[in-house]
Amino acid sequence: MSIIIICPGIHEPELTESFRVRLLDVVRNSAIAHNPPNILVYPGKDFVVLSALHILEFLRVSVAHRRYHLTGSLKSPIIFISFSAGVVGAIGAAHLWQLMGGRVRAFIAIDGWGVPLQGNFPIHRMSHDYFTHWSSCLLGCGQNNFYAEPAVDHLSIWRSPQIVQGCWVNSSIEISPPKGRLTATEFLLMLLKHYEAN
Repeated sequence: MSIIIICPGIHEPELTESFRVRLLDVVRNSAIAHNPPNILVYPGKDFVVLSALHILEFLRVSVAHRRYHLTGSLKSPIIFISFSAGVVGAIGAAHLWQLMGGRVRAFIAIDGWGVPLQGNFPIHRMSHDYFTHWSSCLLGCGQNNFYAEPAVDHLSIWRSPQIVQGCWVNSSIEISPPKGRLTATEFLLMLLKHYEAN
């Protein structure tokens, strides 16, 4: 079972709560509902979301401390889902988590425009428009990415991913896309199902 950590950006906490609720709803109604991931929300506000050390400390306390008495502590794979400025702190925390011996199953950056993304774990970008998608991919994007089409405003992809339609690009995973248009939520669920199955 994976652990998902949601790392928000610099915005109202209600937007992250809306994202978390939507994600929980989707997980409950999906094939991974029998073994749902634990979902943690990093509570940092304002510029603290940029701090990899603060995110790492939150992970250490939330995940590792509870598991020190178990064999292979830190081995539960972590899936990072980060947004906007939160992508900066989250990518650093992902690398630090690995240095501590933890596993990063995947890193999903939602509208992390201008943030270089590299790592020895799968990386996916989700963007609110095509310009953000292609310009961000110049700084690293891994495989299997999503951009909104038609374009939406920056906060919409975080607040209401279930209504954001878009395109799945660079599909290298052996999975079948949903029929018809793909929403940001459907893309995210597709990734989560893939990582829970593998």
